[in-house]
Amino acid sequence: MKATLLKPASTLVASALVTSCAANSQMVTQKTDPIRVDGSSTVAPITQLAADEFKASHSKQTEVSINTSGTGGGFKKFCSGETDINNASRPILIQEMDACKQTKVAYLEIPIAFDAITVVVNPQNTWAKDMTSAELRKLWEPDAEEKITNWRQIRSSYPDRPIALYAPGQNSGTFDYFTQIVNGSGGASRKDYSASKEANDLAQNVIRDPNAIAYFGFGYYQADAKQLKPLAINSGQGAVLPSVKTVQSAKYQPLSRPLFIYVNLNSAQKKPQVKAFVEAYLKNADRHVKQTGYIPLPSQGYQLALNHFHEGKVGTVFAGKLQPGITITQLLAKEAVF
Repeated sequence: MKATLLKPASTLVASALVTSCAANSQMVTQKTDPIRVDGSSTVAPITQLAADEFKASHSKQTEVSINTSGTGGGFKKFCSGETDINNASRPILIQEMDACKQTKVAYLEIPIAFDAITVVVNPQNTWAKDMTSAELRKLWEPDAEEKITNWRQIRSSYPDRPIALYAPGQNSGTFDYFTQIVNGSGGASRKDYSASKEANDLAQNVIRDPNAIAYFGFGYYQADAKQLKPLAINSGQGAVLPSVKTVQSAKYQPLSRPLFIYVNLNSAQKKPQVKAFVEAYLKNADRHVKQTGYIPLPSQGYQLALNHFHEGKVGTVFAGKLQPGITITQLLAKEAVF
């Protein structure tokens, strides 16, 4: 479904929106309403870099307010019309699509990067170098609660030591994606673990505890790579460590995933500052994604996203479902549905 953003003959609003990014820079010369962003803490660092650069180039006349309620918590606000943009570490789900329909919030789904959900341990953990998908499930499935509490229970060659579990909270898109892929159902997880919506907190807990294990986004691992040890994941084709190359080549499976921003169409049409921000975001996304340690899309991916934004191509290419194993090429070739 398309709701054209840049047709000059449609309305006065659309006529204003036909201007280039440079013209928008001139339009935003006085204090404007803030651009309201919420959602994923995984995506937030990328959006924060884009916001800092945007504010600097607009003489700080436009505030970009970024909160981190998690992907799910952010979609609740987004679909109620409270925010202009939702950072998302997973695609929008069916129930969230329904919520947006009820409130008549049309959205543009914009992929901005790829991520490798990274399973990490403390460097003092000398025994674990990899895990199979089956072992991850054995550790994190609901039936493991208060039963699988020792490293030796995961693999007989591991030592008889307690295992300390750290993971994102239930409003997290990382939690949704990991539990869907590993346990077969989004949200299906043991509950006897220490949760935090901030990946930095999870990383610090692992850094302090030799018995710990956690999972979170690749960018957060990269930030503390010298103090964390990633585990290679074996999904049946051999153990593979997360890296830019293994994600781009689709070898790191099944924990590779796309990251998104979702933009409220009405905000993009009626708030020149939102339109200008998204344009600047996409034109500089490659650089910001690399700065935060995630995996950028190819340059044609950002141009395609920018074209779709200008065309007002609303909807999602995922039909409300997580699609594990999707590659960058497959993502960019999909058609949106609303």
